[in-house]
Amino acid sequence: MFKIIFFGTSEFAVPSLKALADDGRFEILGTVTQPDRPVGRHAVLTPPAVKAATPDGIPVFQPEKLKDESFKSWISDIGPSCDAFVIVSYGKILPQWLLDLPKKGIVNVHGSLLPRWRGASPIQSAIAANDPVSGVTIMLIDAEMDHGPILSQIEEPILPDDTGGELHDRLATIGGETLPDVLADYLDGKIQPRAQKHEDATNCRTLTRDDGKLDPNKTAEDLEQLVFAYNPWPGTWIEIGGKRIKILAAMDGDADKTRKPGDRFVRDGIPCLACADGTVLEIKRLQPEGRNAMSGQEYLRGKYSW
Repeated sequence: MFKIIFFGTSEFAVPSLKALADDGRFEILGTVTQPDRPVGRHAVLTPPAVKAATPDGIPVFQPEKLKDESFKSWISDIGPSCDAFVIVSYGKILPQWLLDLPKKGIVNVHGSLLPRWRGASPIQSAIAANDPVSGVTIMLIDAEMDHGPILSQIEEPILPDDTGGELHDRLATIGGETLPDVLADYLDGKIQPRAQKHEDATNCRTLTRDDGKLDPNKTAEDLEQLVFAYNPWPGTWIEIGGKRIKILAAMDGDADKTRKPGDRFVRDGIPCLACADGTVLEIKRLQPEGRNAMSGQEYLRGKYSW
């Protein structure tokens, strides 16, 4: 039985954790996740998804910093006996002293076909760039971001109407389905890691809510992709009268060369935003501050500003 420690935080990591916990080839000596955080308007202290999903009997560690004394003492003692650590959507970069602990390194599940989209937002970035395909890479961690050698890759088509959330869930499932066999084969010496083609690397960064502001100086096609990509996080929005209006669904409509970027107008009963090169973004579904989501037509009937 292979001994491992699992690092993970978000929902993306849960299928991988469950798959390893249910597989008799592995013994999970502990899970390491982020501390509980306040969530929502009322700032309710909420455990991360991995903590909630950890089976009874497996200790959970939530160090604010990886050098916290009690955690560092525990993992420094037990880590060298582990065959590997597994990290999936943990949210922190592991220092070198941690990378050096397990016998055969640290195995990572990443939501892209590396070296494309190294970084924190690979799923949103792939949809925003209108990539035809994404996938999951199972790799070894080294000192650089998403730079280590590859153990396995699984492709997954990006469908025309995929949102970031939908693709996220499919890739998380693929990761969980694939990880146990790949990890076991690697630890058994049946898989030889292969270096990435570093010259082909593209990068992405952590997204914030401000990244969701739609810029009409881009084309409507580009903004349509962002609406898909940033659903549900970080969401897309425009500002009217000092208030944010969430844009939940939109499409690239017929061009109107008489408008300038940023003009808001109504066409055929649909709120529209003029964008670069005469393109037009038709707003199909939106949500004003403090209101429920509604269709574009319902928004106009409600006499909201447009």
